Amino acid sequence: MTAQPEHVAGPADPEHDLMATYALEPDYVKRLTDRIVSTTGESVTTYTPISGQPLANIPQSSLADVDSAYARARVAQQAWARTPVAARQDCLLRLHDLVLERQEEIMDLICWESGKARVHAFDEPAHVALTARYYGRNSAKFLSTKSRRGMTPMLTSVKESRPPKGVVGIISPWNYPFTMALSDGLPALMAGNAVVAKPDAQTMLTALLGVELLEQAGFPKDLWLVVAGPGRELGTPMIERSDYLCFTGSTATGKLVAKQCADRLIGCSLELGGKNPMLILRDADVDKAAEGAVRAAFSSGGQLCVSIERMFVADQVYDKFVAAFVKRTKEMNLKAGVEWGSDMGTLVSQAQLDTVTAHVDDAVARGARVLAGGKARPDLSPYYYEPTILENVSPEMTCFGSETFGPVISLYRFNDESEAVARANDGEYGLNASIYSRDTKRARGLAAQIKCGTVNINEGFAATFGSVDAPMGGMRASGQGRRQGAEGIWRYTEIQAVAVQKLMALGPQFGIDDRKYAQMMTGALSLMKKLGMK
Repeated sequence: MTAQPEHVAGPADPEHDLMATYALEPDYVKRLTDRIVSTTGESVTTYTPISGQPLANIPQSSLADVDSAYARARVAQQAWARTPVAARQDCLLRLHDLVLERQEEIMDLICWESGKARVHAFDEPAHVALTARYYGRNSAKFLSTKSRRGMTPMLTSVKESRPPKGVVGIISPWNYPFTMALSDGLPALMAGNAVVAKPDAQTMLTALLGVELLEQAGFPKDLWLVVAGPGRELGTPMIERSDYLCFTGSTATGKLVAKQCADRLIGCSLELGGKNPMLILRDADVDKAAEGAVRAAFSSGGQLCVSIERMFVADQVYDKFVAAFVKRTKEMNLKAGVEWGSDMGTLVSQAQLDTVTAHVDDAVARGARVLAGGKARPDLSPYYYEPTILENVSPEMTCFGSETFGPVISLYRFNDESEAVARANDGEYGLNASIYSRDTKRARGLAAQIKCGTVNINEGFAATFGSVDAPMGGMRASGQGRRQGAEGIWRYTEIQAVAVQKLMALGPQFGIDDRKYAQMMTGALSLMKKLGMK
């Protein structure tokens, strides 16, 4: 979780005069913020990282508002749980179309609130549309009642069903404000749950636009409610009232969430930090690897949980790869704004800029070499930092093992692939990894040795991120649970088995004593094994 950026005045460029644009007129902002459950009369001003100008006043929620949101959600959930899955899917497929129809508006808000380049903002409505279509087509299959083998053939009938948890709490981050606010909650709705969400303060408008689209797609009133306020104030009350909690954020906060959920014996899914490695093998296509490395390291300004921060390059191609990677990085079009054409946007806040600056300055002071970038660019926007490539990074440097969460990548040579895998597995994290090689069979073998929840071959992160039929999540300190795929909806369900016993009871009867009953059962169990029964 990241604190709200400090207000810093930006350049007086007409492009940055966002308050003059259609989308941020007061009536537009009010239409969105009216969806927040808030009776306090208090608000917090948010600012665009593009220029430092104010964007909106966000109403704040009290503990009473959190209570109200959960009470309303529980009423809505009871009716929704009785709604046929096919009808729920219809709503989701309508959302798919709405998201694609209004993607320009969505991307505007994403850019203004997060500062990312428009090309990276596009990833978010695209991912929400993928997610909506996937669960809109597959939820009935995932939630269908299934027959299981009974204890006694022909006499025991067992059905397994997946009833909803109830009300799901979702705490989402600022770095992917549209897809992280919506995509985790869509399978929760499909499973028959209601949602109470707390988006990050910096990107509240983007999340609220998502709620508006849910309503327009036909989801019932009060099924998805939003509260606003600091995580330190609302996080614990949400955990205390939720039947399941989904959290995306820092590892430190995720550990606290896990402990509080454990105290209540409720489940949680946590996508947390990463220090993600990329391996460039000796047979890699260097040009393709260099192009992929730019996207893997600098998409969304490196403010992406699955972005690459450590790059291990085989000796045989090191010099050629580094030359190509540095060249591509230096040729990037650097610009903060909402228009197409920028290869990288700005960092989101002064806090993020301070962290990135501190990591690079510390590394340089201790002997690292800057191959590209290495400095802030206040001429572009208040929090802009150049895409940066570092060489000679060593363990005593902060950026060696700590997550930077910015556009900074460290390069390392390796001689042996087993050495590269061992170094990739160094540290506490295990979220995402990447391997570049022409020999995909060998790359798959190495991938199986890397302790990360997702591994991409000849791609940085998008292949797994966009493959919504495959589960996605972290190992070790990078989290627990999975989004996407069947696991992404099953986490929001209970598992209930209902067995019907026919004709014979499972116990002594017809005057047979306990010992004789046990002997008969032993004979039956032995016979079933001999017959090959499972």
